Amino acid sequence: QVQLVESGGGSVQAGGSLTLSCTASGYMTGSYLVGWFRDPPGKKSEAVAVIIDWNNYINYADSVKGRFTISRDKAKNLLYLQMNNLEPEDTAVYSCAARVSDGIWDRAQTYNYWGQGTQVTVSS
Repeated sequence: QVQLVESGGGSVQAGGSLTLSCTASGYMTGSYLVGWFRDPPGKKSEAVAVIIDWNNYINYADSVKGRFTISRDKAKNLLYLQMNNLEPEDTAVYSCAARVSDGIWDRAQTYNYWGQGTQVTVSS
């Protein structure tokens, strides 16, 4: 089984930056996807950025392109989300997630490994 734990959330002013980290324990064999989702208050979960492991292809939500950067250190089992120029609309609980499958990248219900979530709050 894979265990995921996020850290790095907090409160910032609009225009500020935060870096989220996700530490993975255990192993996933074969092809898998790993990335970040967020749950804005009162709204459904949305994909932020996902890496396809086997070819390192990265998908970003349109709303974060140019502001957020996903990266990973495979040797250390670490996943990062660098968030710059944060906006109030970015306020959400951010979770790292993974699944061992291919297909549509941005559907939360298809991911079966989840971290506990870390709160990001952006004030205007």
